[in-house]
Amino acid sequence: MIPKKNPELEVGRNSSLYFAIGLNVMLFFSWQAIEYKTYEKDDIKLDVVMMDSELDEEIPLVTMNTPPPPPPPPVVMQESVQIIEDTEDVEETVFESTEASQDDLIAEVISVEDVDVGEIEEDVEVPFAVIEDVPLFPGCENVKKSERRNCFQQKMNAHVVKNFNYPQTALDMGIKGRVFVIFVISPEGEITKVRTRGPDKILEDEAQRIISKLPKMIPGKQRGKPVSVPFSLPINFKMAEQ
Repeated sequence: MIPKKNPELEVGRNSSLYFAIGLNVMLFFSWQAIEYKTYEKDDIKLDVVMMDSELDEEIPLVTMNTPPPPPPPPVVMQESVQIIEDTEDVEETVFESTEASQDDLIAEVISVEDVDVGEIEEDVEVPFAVIEDVPLFPGCENVKKSERRNCFQQKMNAHVVKNFNYPQTALDMGIKGRVFVIFVISPEGEITKVRTRGPDKILEDEAQRIISKLPKMIPGKQRGKPVSVPFSLPINFKMAEQ
């Protein structure tokens, strides 16, 4: 069936396009209506302000008639010089120096020959092991020189055995040990500077008592001169086993 209307003259063919155009036109006018602003019309007069140059005010100068200061009073110089004749003689005082000179201090010159220089004896200790002539225990005088050291040792051990006494207090307390005794045989043959070191004071006192009983000896000599000779002796305190 063939339609009777011309398709090119159909109104509804481009209706969507016309709708879009009309919508955009309406949106444009709506936006313009919203953005439209009105202002109150006031009477505004625009004037131009002309700035003239500032006027400098001149300050008048006032002249003050100030009188000059009065002059200072004149200084009157009066001469009052009185001349006194020198009728008296003034004696000058002479101050003598109280410091002594070198000539005053040296009253007498002492020559070197007048000074008595004495010899100072020094206490030299020579160990028993290196001394030339060992000290002589009484009874070793007639022994050969090469055997005098052994004689001294034997006499010393015999003296310890003879005078040895174990302290009863040490026995009761079970104290034992070795006491080292160090003493010096002086140039006069005396026993001096006795020192002891042991496990207990009781044993040290007993060892010192034994050494105090040593007889006077013939002193040791080094190069023919008597000297001090230190000697060390150990004394063993030992209990007998039962």
